[in-house]
This record gives sequence, C-alpha cells and structure tokens, in this order.
Amino acid sequence: MKRILTIQDISCLGKCSLTIALPVLSAIGVETVILPTALLSTHTMFKDAVITDLADRLMPIVAHWKKEGIRFDAVYTGYLGNPKVVQTVTEVVGESGDPAPFLLVDPVMGDHGRLYQGFDDNYVKKNRDLCAMADLILPNLTEAAFLTGTSYPESCSAEEVQCLLKALTELGAKKAVLTGISLKRGETGAMGYDRESQQFFSVQVPQVPAAYHGTGDLFASVTAGSLLRGLSLEEATELAARYTAYTIEVTRHNGREKRFGLDFEKTIPQLLTWLEEIRSQSSAAVK
Repeated sequence: MKRILTIQDISCLGKCSLTIALPVLSAIGVETVILPTALLSTHTMFKDAVITDLADRLMPIVAHWKKEGIRFDAVYTGYLGNPKVVQTVTEVVGESGDPAPFLLVDPVMGDHGRLYQGFDDNYVKKNRDLCAMADLILPNLTEAAFLTGTSYPESCSAEEVQCLLKALTELGAKKAVLTGISLKRGETGAMGYDRESQQFFSVQVPQVPAAYHGTGDLFASVTAGSLLRGLSLEEATELAARYTAYTIEVTRHNGREKRFGLDFEKTIPQLLTWLEEIRSQSSAAVK
C-alpha cells in the first residue's frame, strides 16, 4: 500500500482540508499520514473560530518520523495559512529523503481574483517557492494569476489557459492542472499540462449551480489518491472533476446548510466504483 503525507490544517467542524483529505485518501486505498499545520474549532465560514497555530510543532514531528525511518511515496500540501508554515513545509519537503517523494501542491490562497484574508505578497512568494519544488501543482485561476504575476482573467479561452499553464510550469513544477476552468457555457472542469512531454489535456463536466467550502480539497484529494493507485494524470483529473461535480449535486439535493460542507460520505461508494472501472479499463488497454 502506498503511503502519503498530507500537510494542511484541520477543522474540528466543517468539512475541508484534513477532514476531507484523510477519509477520502484512506477510502481510495492509500495509507494516509497527517501533519496538521493548525487546529481550528470550525472552518472560517463560521464566525469567531478558535485557531491554534501548530507551526512550531511541525519539525519535531518530522524529526521523530525520521528517527523511526518513516518514508513517504508522496507528499500533498493544501491550505497552510501563513508564510512561516509554508517555509517550514518547504524545509520538510527538502529533507524528505532520496529518492524524494512525489510532491503535489494545492496552493490554496485565493479565489474570485482576490487573496484570502490575511494573505499578502510574501505569502504568494513563499507558495511560489514551494510550487517550484513540486511534481504537480493544482491552482485555480486566481492562484495561478498571483503565482505567475499576471492579471486575473474573468474568463479564458483554451489558448489563454495553455499560456497560463506553461507559465506555471516555468516556475519549476513538472506538471500543472488548472482547476475551475469553463470552456463552454454550462460546463466546468480543468486543463492540464506536462512540461516534459509538452502535452495538454482538458476535462469538462456539467456545471452544478451551487458552491461549497472544501470543493477544491475534495478535487485535490481524489487526484492525489488516484495517482497513487496508478491512474494517469488525465485519468485522475477526469475522475476528480466527475466525482466533485457529482458530490456537489448530491449535497445540493440534500438541502443542508452550506457551511457544513459537502456530503462526500454518501458519494464515496460511487467514487470507488468509478476508480476501479478506470483501473480495469487501463489494465485491459495495456494487455
């Protein structure tokens, strides 16, 4: 069984970050180790969340793992919260051994053309440094614009997205998948680029008229887990997009308050069915 380390915050209530990554990756069939960067009473859609910064505990935890000879096949980072944590994570990744584990960075720092509250240019710079070390990065349009120092595009043509993807990999990442890409009215998805092969791919699924906290975390977690289960990047992206849209639709029909997040617990059986179907098709194609 493959082992992944995921580094992000953990909210006691409200599904996002580690409370999505841990159950989803485990269900996919990947041994999941967590390194919480902060402990929150709730995620930030709730008012007056109690937040405990765990930045000073990260390196001692990693030192203990090293003493025990623990190795990881992959490292997946999500919301990190402040420049000090990003710098610490960069050091953690840099000390992760030889050969280095596959590094997937979801540079969570903004949406709709704006950085999240409390983030600034220094936070962007630290994320840029982390992305430069990555095998794969998964920014949305806002994050891609800040990382590349370009203007935020309200909408993009396929050609414009391709240019942005190339600019992202020029930061140092081997591959990039740009999420939240709509190339046609009523559809949304992602577009990816492999710097080595210079190949692009695009995935589009029907757009569900609803939005929930943690959607990006779900997409990234499915992508990470699927890659470790042997899917290609295009297959993993397609599965993540399809499953995320399906989960949004199921959650919307359940009618719960949005602040409680996605009802992914109900849709995991469908995720596993689709994953095994893709793996079987890929195996048959190889034969």
